[in-house]
Amino acid sequence: MQMPLNEFKRALAAGETQIGLFLGLANAYTAEVVASTGFDWLLIDGEHGPNDLRSIIEQLQALAPSPVRPVVRTVDHDTARIKQLLDGGAQTLMVPMVESADDAEQLVRAMRYPPHGVRGVGTAMARAARWNGVKDYFGQADQEMCLIVQIESTTGLAALAEILQVEGVDAVFIGPSDLAASMGHLGNPGHPQVKEAVEGAIAAIAAAGKAAGVFSADPAVAAAYQAMGARFLLVGVDALLLRNSALALADKFKKSGAANSGAAY
Repeated sequence: MQMPLNEFKRALAAGETQIGLFLGLANAYTAEVVASTGFDWLLIDGEHGPNDLRSIIEQLQALAPSPVRPVVRTVDHDTARIKQLLDGGAQTLMVPMVESADDAEQLVRAMRYPPHGVRGVGTAMARAARWNGVKDYFGQADQEMCLIVQIESTTGLAALAEILQVEGVDAVFIGPSDLAASMGHLGNPGHPQVKEAVEGAIAAIAAAGKAAGVFSADPAVAAAYQAMGARFLLVGVDALLLRNSALALADKFKKSGAANSGAAY
């Protein structure tokens, strides 16, 4: 059995623009539905979405037959949880609240086997290695891992230059909402100061030869970020798509019913 290749990592290295969506419903069936809609990548959210290890693996399994590229956002920086996600088959992790080069270095080590890291060995129980079925898994695993660190605080922003120097950091994702809160603009990621900070960060990331990512559900803002050098974008959330579509449909038929309530049949 051959090692699964990390096509998301390859796309970032090639400078290809990747358009993605948050998966926060914690459900393999809805993940499979979204996988058929044309997004380049999907973020299985373990930070804010009600996911656990089993639901994340179930979604990875549901997405496996599709060309869409899965990324998993971790709960935190915990090395043991990262090990479980990697053994479960995740090859690309997005890690929230990275605020220093030390943070980034620890995460790189968590994703690599010794001597370059501290990832524990347990391939007989690991879906990633197909339960010892992947030929030379240990010789290939590290190179297929992709680490995205998330900068979403003024502390992280101040340390961005040092974080970008850490070998093994493949990409940097800017979180405008948390960054806005950290800058004193809670609930207002569109504030001019926040936008200026995001733009500066994207420019610095691109100049360092790393892939820059950002979230915006506004097509005009997302296009502007892309023009500045962002190469992977999140443009929506599955739960909001469902809710907003349901609201619009209910509103449409309720208004229609009210308008026709006096009509003769």
